[in-house]
Amino acid sequence: MLRGEVLSALRKIVGEAAVIARPAELRVYECDGYTLKKSAPEVVVLPGSTAEVVQVLRLLHRERIAFVPRGAGTGLSGGCLPVGAPVMVGLSRMNRIVEIDLENQRVVVQAGVVNQWVTNAVKDRGFCYAPDPSSQLACTIGGNVAENSGGPHTLKYGVTTNHVLGVELVLPDGEVVQLGGLDDVPGYDLTGLVVGAEGTFGIVTLVTLRLIRQAESWKTLLAIFETVDDATATVSGIIAAGMIPAALEMMDQLIVAAVEAAFHFGFPTDAGAVLIVELDGLAAGLDEQVQRVVEICNLNHARAVRIAQDEAERAALWKSRKRAFGAVGRLAPNYCTQDGVVPRTKVPEILCRITEIGRRYQLRIGNVFHAGDGNIHPILLYDERDPDQVHRVLDAGREILEACVALGGSVTGEHGIGVEKIAQMPLLFSPADLDVMSHLRQVFDPDVRCNPGKIFPTPGACVETKRPHRQVAL
Repeated sequence: MLRGEVLSALRKIVGEAAVIARPAELRVYECDGYTLKKSAPEVVVLPGSTAEVVQVLRLLHRERIAFVPRGAGTGLSGGCLPVGAPVMVGLSRMNRIVEIDLENQRVVVQAGVVNQWVTNAVKDRGFCYAPDPSSQLACTIGGNVAENSGGPHTLKYGVTTNHVLGVELVLPDGEVVQLGGLDDVPGYDLTGLVVGAEGTFGIVTLVTLRLIRQAESWKTLLAIFETVDDATATVSGIIAAGMIPAALEMMDQLIVAAVEAAFHFGFPTDAGAVLIVELDGLAAGLDEQVQRVVEICNLNHARAVRIAQDEAERAALWKSRKRAFGAVGRLAPNYCTQDGVVPRTKVPEILCRITEIGRRYQLRIGNVFHAGDGNIHPILLYDERDPDQVHRVLDAGREILEACVALGGSVTGEHGIGVEKIAQMPLLFSPADLDVMSHLRQVFDPDVRCNPGKIFPTPGACVETKRPHRQVAL
């Protein structure tokens, strides 16, 4: 239990209104999008500047108190769950776009800036910020940096790490360090090291992002298939033809039905699967690419291929895709979204495996995912009021991740490890690998007080004991 003197000191730093300690209000912070595990902090502190973050962390360091950073709480692996950390440091008040530098195609933002705001600020001048998670209307840049977030359009343009030029990082003892900031920085890529570290190195307060020019033209297609196998064969066919679409997304029948009920776009609810294919680039030659994609779809028995006729139709199609997770609420009281990766050619195999796992555990599982890069998102439906269903979801999710690794993939593509997948880390990494990574973490956080209980198995924890499917040298 935090001492009253500590609470008083926190209030003095950030102001009375920026310290949340009432139990009823703290329930808002008891989980992120991964709702299978919940734990409320004792206090939430909402600093409004880097200077306030520094003072807060110096106080916590002096008092030897662990803390957990939090963005918008849209994460899906329990990354901001307070595990052994009584204090949560929320960055929602730090939401300013500090500098827009179009000449050098970059923007400097505070960690609490919402992803979509970045593109909104520059789109009228022909620029955009490429990473576009499905939660981009709510998720923040700081959280994107922590999890190395992706999104549909990262097939062509890359994930968060490909668009972060530099960060301002406040270390757990309150020291501020500047990492990167330019396109080419000699020495170790410390910026890249921070991206995807899930908030275990310190608190990122400022981020320098790369902006890109908006494409001159685009074509967005909806391809409808009788079976998932035909849709996945089309994905391989498009890539094999030498084309890299801006986005290549798939939804299966269960998800299509939920999305159609929610948004009434005109999806055929009896289709086995649909693909959303977006091509962009110079207007010259784009029609030829579209024709080639249509031919590949037809070779793989597409029932129909529709092309969005204007920006409004394109926007409606992407709204349906990006809000698919919300539409799932029509199917069950709760759902758990998995985040495995397999080689693109193994997508049919993993989907068959997911179907078999769902049948065996008596669970409905829908699939909506980034088909172009093999990043699957099985959605396991359940009712948290039934403990048996909760156990079955956890067991089924574990088997899905094991199957991904067995097929040459990974346990996460963009959602991170958090608390959800700690037990599966030994499937990918040897004890020596994990030990090296743990030592690296302690370079930034020697006392392991910044977001403890995340990513790495702790001594005595229940973890997978199977031999790793592959050794990853570090």
